[in-house]
Amino acid sequence: MSGQTVRGRDGGRPMLIRKIPFAYVDSIEPIWNPKKPEWSHMVNGASLTMPYLEPFLIKTVREAMMQLTDEGLKADARGFIGQEGQHYMNHQRYNDTLKRKGYTDLSDVEAEMTEDYKRLQGKSLRWRLAYTAGFETMTMGITEWLISARKDLFVDADPVVTSLVLWHMVEETEHKTVAFELYQELFGNYFARLVGLVYATYHISKFSRRAYKRMMKRDGTWGSLRCRFRLWAMVAKFGWNIAPALLRSLFPGHHPDHVTDPAWVTEWADAYAGLSGDDMPLLDTRDPEVPARFASI
Repeated sequence: MSGQTVRGRDGGRPMLIRKIPFAYVDSIEPIWNPKKPEWSHMVNGASLTMPYLEPFLIKTVREAMMQLTDEGLKADARGFIGQEGQHYMNHQRYNDTLKRKGYTDLSDVEAEMTEDYKRLQGKSLRWRLAYTAGFETMTMGITEWLISARKDLFVDADPVVTSLVLWHMVEETEHKTVAFELYQELFGNYFARLVGLVYATYHISKFSRRAYKRMMKRDGTWGSLRCRFRLWAMVAKFGWNIAPALLRSLFPGHHPDHVTDPAWVTEWADAYAGLSGDDMPLLDTRDPEVPARFASI
């Protein structure tokens, strides 16, 4: 097992920076869940954004750290940076696989994101930290849905892609308080935080959609009414399931720690702690429960 543990504020959860080299071999197909091709591309579209979004979040948190006096919160921020760094590097390798599989025009979307995040980097730290806290709020809703609906979303899907996605979500849960607490510590303006939440949700959804639209056009399915209906249904399901996380965060007294983590998150972390050596933590997607244990596949 490879990783470094970072301990933050007293009573806070330790964060393990897990260095997992997911193997993206040429046998991996972009339609990694054959039963749900539209869902496969929605996830692919989200993956494409990670190497642009997450370095932006890391730079913002690192800059915010420089203004802190709370050593525990600084340690939490270091854990956030370490985990997010591992996320975007693995997503970049997966995205490169997608482009090798023929989706070369995804590079155009990547170029757009490069320029747009360069523009956002010129915003104030308060604005960027509100964006960061807003995005992290959205991921709490995504995590709850992906785990609760894993039987529907991941059964018989590619175990490598499934394991990448759910590992990412586990760690989003582990550092779910960091961006929020940084924002509250340095700024705390309620209305600016709401603007960050709304804009971050819109911004990342916009680029994810551009990516999966290109992939579906390349597949020849974008013009199919049947495929579009399935896509719209999945997008609606996504929105419906993340809405509770977004709505509860609108209340002035909201704090991420008020939200109970799915038990599966702890089960995954415990299973990972039981690995030996540098085993890759692959979930068994052949099991209809997609349990939080790892299998040789």
